[in-house]
Amino acid sequence: MRLQVPAEAAGERLDRFLAGHLGSRAAAERAVAGGVLVDGESRPKSFRLDGGEEVDLADIEAADAAPVPDRPAIVFEDEHLLVIDKPAGLVVHPGAGRATGTLVDALQGLVAGGEEGRPGIVHRLDRDTSGLMVVARSEEAHGRLSALVRQRAIERIYLALVQGEPRSRSGRIEAPIGRDRHEPTRISLDSASPRDAVTHFEVLEHLDGHALLRIRLETGRMHQIRVHLGAIELPVVGDPVYGVAAAGLRRQFLHASELSFTHPFTGEPVEARSELPAELAAFLSTLR
Repeated sequence: MRLQVPAEAAGERLDRFLAGHLGSRAAAERAVAGGVLVDGESRPKSFRLDGGEEVDLADIEAADAAPVPDRPAIVFEDEHLLVIDKPAGLVVHPGAGRATGTLVDALQGLVAGGEEGRPGIVHRLDRDTSGLMVVARSEEAHGRLSALVRQRAIERIYLALVQGEPRSRSGRIEAPIGRDRHEPTRISLDSASPRDAVTHFEVLEHLDGHALLRIRLETGRMHQIRVHLGAIELPVVGDPVYGVAAAGLRRQFLHASELSFTHPFTGEPVEARSELPAELAAFLSTLR
């Protein structure tokens, strides 16, 4: 796997840049010690990036090989695109520290278009977020779906269980987010490279110190829902990074339950729904 260093990472140390992709500074240091190459040359962990370099993590990929996962349920299918229901625990595409065993592997032969190593992918879900995604089946479909994403013309609805009592029945969170200034593995409001982010929420149910929320994304930044809800003191239950732990729940309570858009080829509406996975539904019933 090769990573392209973005322009906004100029001046960043190699180990800090890698930590943002590998999940920890310790993992980044192991990667550097194992011979990570920057534009084909070995560099120390303190090496300052200029932006635009290519970082080669091929050795890490080989160590992290994993079997091909089961193909997820397909909710909608035609010659141009698929809407799939991703289970929790499944990484969407290969990246630093994970070369195989991804959703892309599970959909091999069904999807196409876009970046090398990420065929068909136009938007993502976090590893431990379940639910609906649309993927492309050709280069042209990828281009048209990507345009819909940029135009914010794909409506994405999530269900999230949070700890706390919302101050209103509905709300709009508008707060730019990006990689944290001090902990590059985290996304936060305190960032040197913030990007606009808007999240809408509606309370569906109050549950003994918790609330079930219906979330609508206006933008789709990395970890946006989890960061925004944590920022207004409504942390997502089961989220080990931005939220709160919960006995009996081994994943974050966040599920992409609805997906709708105008088909980029036929002009017909595409609307898909996904019920809460069994483990989330069971946990919810314990609170009722």
